[in-house]
Amino acid sequence: MVTSARGANRREQGAVLTVELIVAVAILIVVLIPVAFSVIEDQKLARNDYTRAVAMEIVDGELEVLAAGEWRTHPKGAHPYEVRAAAAKNLPPGQFTLTVEDHLVRLEWNPATNGHGGRVVREYRKK
Repeated sequence: MVTSARGANRREQGAVLTVELIVAVAILIVVLIPVAFSVIEDQKLARNDYTRAVAMEIVDGELEVLAAGEWRTHPKGAHPYEVRAAAAKNLPPGQFTLTVEDHLVRLEWNPATNGHGGRVVREYRKK
C-alpha cells in the first residue's frame, strides 16, 4: 500500500497534537487537584475559626452578666446553662455548662463533636 507524504504528515501532526493535549490535561490534573484540596481545607479552617469566635463572644458576654452578680441565682455545682444570645443558633450542636464553686464561676461551651471550633472556657474568681 502506498501512502502519500501529505497523508503521513497529517497523521504525525495529529499524533503530536494528541500527545500535547494529554500532557496539558495531565499538568492541569497534577496542579488543580492539590489546589482543590487546599481550598476545601481552608474552608474548614475558616468555619472552625468562625465557630470559635462566636462561642467566645457568647461566653464572654454571658460571663460578664454572671460576674455582675447573676451567679448568685444559680446553685453550686455544674449544670447546663441557657444562653440568651441569638448568635447561639449559628453554633454547631454543643452545650454551655456553668460551674459555680466557692470562689469560682466557670462558663464553658463544648461542641458535641470534635473539629467544630473546640472548647471555650472562661472563669471569674469571686471576691
